[in-house]
Amino acid sequence: MEKYICDICGWIYDPMIGLIEKEIEPGTSFDDLPDDFICPECGAGKDEFSPEE
Repeated sequence: MEKYICDICGWIYDPMIGLIEKEIEPGTSFDDLPDDFICPECGAGKDEFSPEE
């Protein structure tokens, strides 16, 4: 599974780790995140993320 990086602040979503504090289990791909997912660091929307290279 691919990591995604916030284009605004650089925070990285790692699907192998998930985001337990937001009840997102490890193994959840970026595509499977809710449409209203926001960056926990800066509040950017899901559309402000890009695949990490």
